[in-house]
Amino acid sequence: MISSPIPLVSATTFGSVVSTVLDNNEGMTVEMAERIVREALAFVVTGARRPHLAMAPSRIVDEGWHALIVHTEVYSELCAREGVFVHHSPGFDPDNFDPNILDQTQDAIRAAGFEVDPELWRAPTDDSLVSVAANCQHAPRCKIRPMPKPEKPCNKPAVA
Repeated sequence: MISSPIPLVSATTFGSVVSTVLDNNEGMTVEMAERIVREALAFVVTGARRPHLAMAPSRIVDEGWHALIVHTEVYSELCAREGVFVHHSPGFDPDNFDPNILDQTQDAIRAAGFEVDPELWRAPTDDSLVSVAANCQHAPRCKIRPMPKPEKPCNKPAVA
């Protein structure tokens, strides 16, 4: 079993992504930012390896995903190496939240061989552990799905 996704990126890259999380979240500890980035890496790699699964990050894990995405070359290479590109399609509606998707996502991450940090998988309105800048959950029609129903279109232009 892979215990930590850190070997998936260089130490320099990991540190840079952690720094991005810290820059976006004043007062966050380095330890918390590292936990968030580890979990985001496991989430992205699981999504890249298993694109058929309905998955969604918690808001806390999403903060790490955002930080990873802005490292575009690293992100693209990681997704390509591990499977498929994991698109990020944000939206936010905490009233339209299915808590089962977070359990389902954690199960998928474990099945991919990663340890899960369950403390980071909280409902979108739960900021009792840490408050993060990320204010999105993901559009239902997209590959990374926050909930099975109700279906709403992605925030993407229609293709004619």
